[in-house]
Amino acid sequence: MLTLEELLASNEALPSIPKVIALLLNELDQDEPDLRKISQLINTDPILATRLLRLANSAQFQFANKISSVSEALALMGLAQVRTLATAAAVAGAFTAIAGVDMNQFWRYSLNTAKLARALAGMVRQNQPAAFTAGLIHATGELVMHLGLPKELAVLNQKIPALGLKRASAERKLLGYCFADVGAGFARNWQFPQPIVDALEHQNAPFENDVYEPMAGILHLSAWRARAKEANYNEEDLIDSFPDVVALALGIDIDMALQQEPINWTSKAEVAVLV
Repeated sequence: MLTLEELLASNEALPSIPKVIALLLNELDQDEPDLRKISQLINTDPILATRLLRLANSAQFQFANKISSVSEALALMGLAQVRTLATAAAVAGAFTAIAGVDMNQFWRYSLNTAKLARALAGMVRQNQPAAFTAGLIHATGELVMHLGLPKELAVLNQKIPALGLKRASAERKLLGYCFADVGAGFARNWQFPQPIVDALEHQNAPFENDVYEPMAGILHLSAWRARAKEANYNEEDLIDSFPDVVALALGIDIDMALQQEPINWTSKAEVAVLV
């Protein structure tokens, strides 16, 4: 059985960041990013460019006219949104078919979490594009674990679903770490901004041990709601499982978090863009 350090050092389990993404993220982090250079970098990877444009034209953005080029996406969406889409396209491309994981369900769940995180971030005045990105990649540790620990995860999957509400505690009991620890390692390896790495690492216990990570709290609530959706929870189940301590720390009441349809739940067409 691999330790966390061994898993994160495994080339088979932890995909390395593609060179074009490393260059792209570096340019986007500049004080004055060069839009022409960003467009050129994205266009050097046809698969990345295609996925980005499919995402830009998906239902979640609802532009009046179809976006037909990377330069047009940059002009209409802005750098923060393009960074989010490029990240989504790159991560989805790094993880394709994985034994033991329903990838359609995984990306549907991840997109729902991302949308919820963006909505909650708006309520508590946090960075919405960053919240969307964090929500989209918050469970990638699960994919890394399935790649690096296929036998152990196959046994665990028989006891509790990969997207179950109690999955993190079951993983910690079995392995001594969980998908959040692995996901933070993945995000660190791919040079994501430190606030996103911190949010992923603390998402299961965002306000414990004197740690105050609002973005982690947003992830915690968003993942809870999206996992409850996957489990077909009814209103009573939602109320019983509501993470009230985390919500209270963020200043979010149960009515804000338990709207019947807080977002437009992800469609098959949106998932098809990533799979």
